[in-house]
Amino acid sequence: MTVEIERHSDVVVLVAEGVLDSLTYRELRDAVIKAALDEPGAVIVDVNRLSVPSASAWSVFTSARWHVSTWPDVPILLTCRDPQVRRIITSVGVARYVPVHPSFEAAVGAVEDVSRHGRRRSRAQLPPTGVSVRVARSLIQAWLAAWARNDLIAVAATVATVLVENVLAHTDSAPVLVVESYRDTVTVAVEDNSHQPAARHEDAGRGAEMLSGLSIIAALCRAWGSTPTSSGKTVWALVGPENEL
Repeated sequence: MTVEIERHSDVVVLVAEGVLDSLTYRELRDAVIKAALDEPGAVIVDVNRLSVPSASAWSVFTSARWHVSTWPDVPILLTCRDPQVRRIITSVGVARYVPVHPSFEAAVGAVEDVSRHGRRRSRAQLPPTGVSVRVARSLIQAWLAAWARNDLIAVAATVATVLVENVLAHTDSAPVLVVESYRDTVTVAVEDNSHQPAARHEDAGRGAEMLSGLSIIAALCRAWGSTPTSSGKTVWALVGPENEL
């Protein structure tokens, strides 16, 4: 894996070449994060020379995005000429947070669009106790009210309840709550220090009694996912107007 760095005005362009797999995942992710920490106007990654045997490896860019989402909040975008590869990137959910464009020029134009619409984001470290659920719900109510997103407070608070309870039940972490509002959507994410991916678990023999919290998330939300990070993982859920409770 090689990553060349180019500068175009206020934008940093990373040209990645090689195979993106489990051996090179962290190398590429860290290169993207490092570029963002220099606080350019945006980081644009040219992926035209990448070979990606497993579609799930594209999540490297989602992981990088969450690492810099609180600070310095630099947009990360991809450029890819191949429409089939763009469809794959979109199908695995990466494009929801790291948009993919057919050319450098299109990506630069999108940077201005992101700036106009703006993202609002808040983050809070929660205690590793049951009080975290109440704190998370209170924070979401305050943040979304301040952002004039009262319509999604109920569903976002429900999502946060499930995600925080999962962290307390299945890890020894102090949850970190991240809430983001962008255009008509709100994302609720909870970070923990466990590298075990979040997964739905149901017991066919006991039916709804064993319905997992993530099954509730899947039913309530437009999309959800589990993104690995250097310290554990981030489980996130995206809600829109159609998810209003």
